[in-house]
Amino acid sequence: MTPGEPVWRDPGDGADWDVVGLGQSSLDHVVEVDGLPPFGGKERALGYARLPGGQIATALLACARMGLRCSFVGSVGEDAAADEILAPLAGAGIDLAGVVRTPGATSQLAVILVDRKTGERTVLWNRDPRLTLEADRLSLDPFTRGRLLLLDAGDPDAAARAARAVREAGRPVVLDADTPAPGIDALLRVVDFPVVSREFAIGRYGSPEAAVRTLAEQGARLPVVTLGVRGAVAWQAGGLLRSPAFAVEARDTTGAGDVFHAAFCVGLLDGLPAEELLRFANAAAALACRAFGAQGGLPTREQIAGFTAEARPLVRPEPGRR
Repeated sequence: MTPGEPVWRDPGDGADWDVVGLGQSSLDHVVEVDGLPPFGGKERALGYARLPGGQIATALLACARMGLRCSFVGSVGEDAAADEILAPLAGAGIDLAGVVRTPGATSQLAVILVDRKTGERTVLWNRDPRLTLEADRLSLDPFTRGRLLLLDAGDPDAAARAARAVREAGRPVVLDADTPAPGIDALLRVVDFPVVSREFAIGRYGSPEAAVRTLAEQGARLPVVTLGVRGAVAWQAGGLLRSPAFAVEARDTTGAGDVFHAAFCVGLLDGLPAEELLRFANAAAALACRAFGAQGGLPTREQIAGFTAEARPLVRPEPGRR
């Protein structure tokens, strides 16, 4: 792949879905604060909302908002929270036939503290071990019916099995990895497009630049590290490709990374070159920061196009995170 060429040439072979997503969904308890208290202290909650979220669920909802046909494979409990989590997906026409409702389990939840001054968030999450998807029990049929597979690393063995089947079918696999976890090495080896967080890159490889270079050496087509207000960095044709972020007044950065991944999938299937693809994804992530909750500000293609036509990327990015 050289600069200016499409990152991926979609064969357009009549798949049932544009994007199949395998991974996590969550019910988020989002609390707006004026800063975090010291350990053992107290801080007034300025706002509270109970909202659906989760890496793959949010990304698929964003893909649907941008016009793609999507299918979700994941696990939830048999509780009221599961209905809240799945309702917006069902409302957007996302296929939920692959969702497993686990008897006796509680659905995944997160407590998210959002700094009102900056929009930055701190996440505390909990996932019932009974929600784990076992690789040897996973049906591969849903995954090979999509044009693209989007994964997270919540259940790395199951994700790697699905990824191998999709790659054997000649279709691309995109990974959203935000924290290192057992089994991640095997998963990274079977992924075409690892799009990982700054924290993941630094914790595992020492720096974002080292991460994309190493992942490319291990076979990734276009490895990417998201850098929050610094945009993103990728490795293409033997060199670094930097893509600046867009300046917005952020209310809540929750879900910005998920929307980046969604827009990355959209641009990939649209056949965009790497520079345009990253610009599109950075713009989508910026727009997502302007609303409360992971799924509150999911942009349309038209909104992204209008935003990129008027907004200027940050010329001198500052350290941050997504």
